[in-house]
Amino acid sequence: MPTPVPTVPSPLPAVEVAAAPRAGVPTVVIARPADEGGQPTFGDPGLTPDWATALGLTGKAGEVQPAPPGGAARWVVGVGAGAAADWGAAGAALARTAQDRLTAETPQAERSLQLEPPADLPDDAIAAFVRGVLLGGYRFTVCGAEQAPRLRGLRLVVSDPDRRERIGALARRAEVLAGATAFARDLANTPSNVKDPAWLVKTIGRAAVKVSGVDVVVRDERWLAERGFGGLLAVGGGSARPPRLLELTYAPSGAKGPHLVLVGKGITFDTGGISVKPADGMHLMRTDMAGGGAVAAATIAIARLGLPVRITALVACAENHISGSAYRPGDVVTHYGGQTTEIVNTDAEGRMVMADALVYGHRDLGADLLVDVATLTGAMKVSLGLRTGGLFATDDDLAARIDAAGAAAGEAWWRMPLLDDHADDVVSTIADLRQCPPGPGGITAALFLREFTGGLPWAHLDIAGPARAEKSYGDVVPGATGFAARTLVGLAESLSG
Repeated sequence: MPTPVPTVPSPLPAVEVAAAPRAGVPTVVIARPADEGGQPTFGDPGLTPDWATALGLTGKAGEVQPAPPGGAARWVVGVGAGAAADWGAAGAALARTAQDRLTAETPQAERSLQLEPPADLPDDAIAAFVRGVLLGGYRFTVCGAEQAPRLRGLRLVVSDPDRRERIGALARRAEVLAGATAFARDLANTPSNVKDPAWLVKTIGRAAVKVSGVDVVVRDERWLAERGFGGLLAVGGGSARPPRLLELTYAPSGAKGPHLVLVGKGITFDTGGISVKPADGMHLMRTDMAGGGAVAAATIAIARLGLPVRITALVACAENHISGSAYRPGDVVTHYGGQTTEIVNTDAEGRMVMADALVYGHRDLGADLLVDVATLTGAMKVSLGLRTGGLFATDDDLAARIDAAGAAAGEAWWRMPLLDDHADDVVSTIADLRQCPPGPGGITAALFLREFTGGLPWAHLDIAGPARAEKSYGDVVPGATGFAARTLVGLAESLSG
């Protein structure tokens, strides 16, 4: 019997911006922390300091409590200092708490929330709150039982027509960004007995063709072999489920700025190959294609927003398995474009498949900028922890754009050095390059990939840490996080002028 898989993309709550509240929909009010020595303040004059004291409410960001009975409010949520991140955390915590209270008997109207945003609330805080509500209740489960009810909607009540139009635009953009994050999560969370390279490209393609202006091309193992994509073929050679290269193109008329080519690692499961991984933690390798999911989801979002920028996304998909046909340490692999690589460790497979795609991006597609995204090295988790992505770049302007886009999207990046002192370590004695040299692993991996970029402005985003989470924080829930998708949309916006 086939494994049941939830609907992909996962449904998210719908957002509505309206002039008046709707009867029966639970109303949310905000709480702000007290000044020194005082009491928290509320967005509803009917909520008293005594009630707050009794429940221990402080107004800190993400604090959620049911409102006392008898008033108009149903939920009270703390927004802390009121920064965008605080509002995002508040929205996510609210969604999780409210959704956990839903049952099969909860009326449909009560499966939504409504809030009147304060008149002085900045745009970035509104957007962060909407994203938080949409993503905070995200869940992905594979089970035969009936799914628990989900939060269905968010209604923002704005009486002023001009402000309502502006907030409506902010909410629509936030919906698209949340949808991109959720889709990237869906792809990474799908178990690998379902998700092979063929499933991954088919599922992404099915979502992409629903969006006007996106073209989808899937390259199979025969096409890859005819053209010499040796990295993809070597990594995928140990699996009975052959590799694929997915190409998504969005090139609207009147596109501005450079042609941006995004390359994503699409390893649908990673055993480590012959250099087999330890058993502990190997189950998480279903998420080893999180970079590929991010670039695909971002491209679909860019098209949904109608941004005037030319984008091509390449997802290099393979399953790194163990068999008699698996590639070996000591092999020499010829990449697309002719460069050769000495294999040192078959568990360093991500750079092998992305090397082929990077060359294809600049040699065949005419890229002006290259950005790759990958759960590439455990070294980055040691360097930056589990909530910050590593940013390597050959171009200062590109690095600054990515950093700014991440800050606006609620995704943290830290620029890492491309140390030329280690450039010679990537050189092999029996091939052009050595796949996995000694030294700082995140940096040498980036230096290896740089050899395939054709000298173009290029950024490498190592998301090995923040691509997965073990507990909730901000709008993140346990499992795949969808990290980097929103940053890439913001980067495209900055390039579109």
